[in-house]
Amino acid sequence: MGDLVKLYSDYKDHADFLQVYVREAHPTDEWEMKKNLDENVCYPQPKTLEQRVAIANDFIKRFHFPMPFGVDEMNNAANDAYAAWPERIYIVDENGRIAYRGGMGPFHYKPEEARAWLAKRFGPVKTPEKPASAPATAPEPPVSSPAKS
Repeated sequence: MGDLVKLYSDYKDHADFLQVYVREAHPTDEWEMKKNLDENVCYPQPKTLEQRVAIANDFIKRFHFPMPFGVDEMNNAANDAYAAWPERIYIVDENGRIAYRGGMGPFHYKPEEARAWLAKRFGPVKTPEKPASAPATAPEPPVSSPAKS
């Protein structure tokens, strides 16, 4: 998550970003992982859009996630269209064409490849690091509607 947030911080003035929450990757009722228990991020697979939105909102608030956030509909249209589960990065150019299709995570999820594409297109950008004593910025407003396909 940190690499993607840094990428967003560095390029948000040059490109639009959207994180879309799709199916839960490691739900308590399917394939729970120890890391989820350690971080107290334990949810069953949502059965309704309201449950999916609630989990997305909890994530945004808990982790102070700054990126714009959408939620896939329960028919999983975004996930099916982009093979997004469990995580994947796409860059869509100004003409609406896929310019970069990242590998499927976690093993082929490489934000540095997306950074290289953005750097080639817009030039290298690096947001200055905040001093350790700087207060955290407020997170984006909670999500309230699904991502449209």
